[in-house]
Amino acid sequence: MTADAGSIIPAATQPPETVVKARQPLGSRLAEAVSGGLVRVFLIVVGLFWLVPTIGLLLSSLRTPEDMAVSGWWKVFTEPSQLTFQSYEELLENGDITSSLLNTALITVPATVLVVVIGALAGYAFAWMDFPGRDWWFLAVVGLLVVPVQVALIPIAELFGKIGLFGSMLGVILFHVGFGLPFAVFLLRNFFAEIPRELLEAARLDGAGELRLFVRVVMPLGGPAIASLGIFQFLWVWNDMLVALIFSDSGSQPITVALQTQVRQFGNNIDVLAPGAFISMVIPLAVFFAFQRQFVSGVMAGAVK
Repeated sequence: MTADAGSIIPAATQPPETVVKARQPLGSRLAEAVSGGLVRVFLIVVGLFWLVPTIGLLLSSLRTPEDMAVSGWWKVFTEPSQLTFQSYEELLENGDITSSLLNTALITVPATVLVVVIGALAGYAFAWMDFPGRDWWFLAVVGLLVVPVQVALIPIAELFGKIGLFGSMLGVILFHVGFGLPFAVFLLRNFFAEIPRELLEAARLDGAGELRLFVRVVMPLGGPAIASLGIFQFLWVWNDMLVALIFSDSGSQPITVALQTQVRQFGNNIDVLAPGAFISMVIPLAVFFAFQRQFVSGVMAGAVK
């Protein structure tokens, strides 16, 4: 009696994907099993929970102090009539908050631009230009990454006091630039070093000088890394309070210090603090989401050859 030819399938004739899956480690098979729609739903739920504080702050800024004193912000879902722009109108009438918001922009934008420009120039020099002591200078820059900000507060405050920069907006900008440059040089140098040498040599053969080579070739190729650096620096400077609290005065303080002063002086003016805190938080969030694609590209650059 002969067996049916279709009842027995030799191992050699099994589908290739079945053999591959059988040889995969258990961890890989489990990862494939949980990488479906259920995991995506879970990640969406986690993201929504992460946004709850932001949503709560927004709804709180749209309620009156009387409503906030008797119930939580979630009450607006059952009583939408509580929503009002009265707090934002009072915020615009508060000169300290509005001027500090302008000061924040005047500090953050120059500090970010200077770090990106100087860091890009220095990163290109360390990556592709030969000069005496280049490697030692780069090691010194890397060593500056481990210096805490707190260590330099008192010495730099004394230095700024002697040259007349203490309590000024320029002093705050220079401090942020000085502490942002080591990371900027380290990041961009490593990124620029991955540019093919043949591409730069071809540009030089076409008559491009170092400055033109940097502007026309290196900068466009380094766009993702530069965008990532700009986002990091912008968020750090915008959300900083320690440096601004020490080096700024009442005329140059940013929004973080102004809000902290409002809490200290008027503990019950939540109608000003809530919209001010939301504006202070939503601007860096908007910048991040506007450049998130470049940010991800810069973070992943160099991860895959």
